[in-house]
Amino acid sequence: MPVVLDPDAAAVYKAFQEAGRPAYESLTAPEAREYYRAARIVSNPEPPALDSSNELAIPAPHGAIPARIYTPKTLRKTDGLVPCLMFFHGGGWVIGDLDTHEVVCQKLAHEGELIVISVDYRLAPEHRFPAAVDDAVTATKWVAANARDLGIDASRLIVGGDSAGGNLAAVVALTARDGGPKLAAQLLVYPATDFSRKHPSHREPETSILLTHSVIGWFGNHYLGDADHSDWRASPARAKDFAGLPPAYVLTAGADPLRDEGDEYATFLRDAGVPLTYRHFPGQFHGFFTMGKLLNQANVAVTEISAWLKAQG
Repeated sequence: MPVVLDPDAAAVYKAFQEAGRPAYESLTAPEAREYYRAARIVSNPEPPALDSSNELAIPAPHGAIPARIYTPKTLRKTDGLVPCLMFFHGGGWVIGDLDTHEVVCQKLAHEGELIVISVDYRLAPEHRFPAAVDDAVTATKWVAANARDLGIDASRLIVGGDSAGGNLAAVVALTARDGGPKLAAQLLVYPATDFSRKHPSHREPETSILLTHSVIGWFGNHYLGDADHSDWRASPARAKDFAGLPPAYVLTAGADPLRDEGDEYATFLRDAGVPLTYRHFPGQFHGFFTMGKLLNQANVAVTEISAWLKAQG
């Protein structure tokens, strides 16, 4: 079935084309980061009022991992402790930071009535694979070990992210299953799960929107370099076993090169007996999740995900 963009998504795509923005692969990584940061101003919705937003430094072997902890005005407390979502931002492991995904984290905290900790993992090509994985795992283990001091219920710790961040969340979930900490759930928003790029959605012209087929190669080269693409820490779809993983929410978009691998990963989870909520947005493109000012389906997604987060405990 050919992909047909929703009218608002088509309008946004047309505006991006007419703006004459350079392709990320024509830029240096630092230049691409600045372009990505600037785009958030026109696309991010208004943030909700929170109780607090504080910087956090998570100890790591290489120094410290910057993070930001968002606390909403209303929290779901049990014995004085609250659930927490560890969020890993998207951006191909090359671009993106705490600021580019701040509003979506604030909205998830507000609507999900839980603490969100956004993790500023190291980026490529300065820090190639598996640096981002190591930071995501280290940050999750540290929050679990220090949960009570943070007012967090360690039994209600969830990992999540979009795109590259969804990849990291999936890898953290696999790592935690085998070595702890025990996680309550995993949120995978159009996750990258397989670097083989063998799926049909990587070849369809109508999926090469914003996240183009060529920029995926640019991201992959920066992140993996000469590393083994089939390593499950890079391609979680290559893991040997998916049994025993925490409940998952998997979101895909129709006009997205990652659509088919996200759908396949959801199938792997379901077939392994993992409780699964699968949501497909056929008329949206990759990246829509953070564009609530321009795309109402982004706000729908946040609201539905927040309801799912509440259902996890």
